[in-house]
Amino acid sequence: MTQQRQTARYASGAAIVAGGSGGIGAAICRALANAGSDVALTYHRNGDRAAAVAGEVEAVGRKARTTQVDLTDEAAVRAFVDESAREFGAVHTVVYAAGPYIHMRHVSRLEPKLFRDTVATDLFGAYHLIHAALPELRKTRGVLVALATPAMRRYAVKDVMSAAPKAAVEAIVKAVAAEEGRFGIRANCVGVGVISDGMYHQLVATGDMDDKFLESTKNILALRRLGRAEEIADVVEFLASDRSSYVTGQTLMADGGYAM
Repeated sequence: MTQQRQTARYASGAAIVAGGSGGIGAAICRALANAGSDVALTYHRNGDRAAAVAGEVEAVGRKARTTQVDLTDEAAVRAFVDESAREFGAVHTVVYAAGPYIHMRHVSRLEPKLFRDTVATDLFGAYHLIHAALPELRKTRGVLVALATPAMRRYAVKDVMSAAPKAAVEAIVKAVAAEEGRFGIRANCVGVGVISDGMYHQLVATGDMDDKFLESTKNILALRRLGRAEEIADVVEFLASDRSSYVTGQTLMADGGYAM
């Protein structure tokens, strides 16, 4: 059996996971910790959940740090990145796994203010994190991974508030890959399909995803099932690791075959 190659960067410094208290974010924190990385994670409101995730990181022998951060606050984001670099000695990986609740609506029924607020929260949250982290990633020849959506390639009706901001995030990530590669930085996205975790539970509770929607979604997926947070986390960890050392500027769809 071939042994998994170790990622040298994980031995010093930490990975930052914005949105690490969420369903996918928590799975990413666990995957990075199991691969040998310390983790600094942010949360917005759920401090108890963030503390639980930190406990899981520490249970496998890695260090963890939790910080409440409003990602739309540029100064707060920069302070978090700087403090994480000081505490852990370096930042070798940055993962943007945060984002607002996505209301499923037709454009004709989508109020401009709701659209504006949702796009601004996601887009500027990602941009603030990426911009603040670039000086640290240059030092470590580090990696950026941002969560996106397959709706950028195959649009789903009523999903414009997911597709629009994530398309902009993808453009920023490609810009980083093109401009920062000379410093050894790699930058990629993961297109997250419909999974039975994270925002899924709220979407079901509000009726934005009903049984009919879920059944029709499964039927158009090549794998005929929803994904799991752990499956997304494995893809993120692969892109963060040395196993993908020649991969940059890409969006890897982890979507069960939806966008192919």
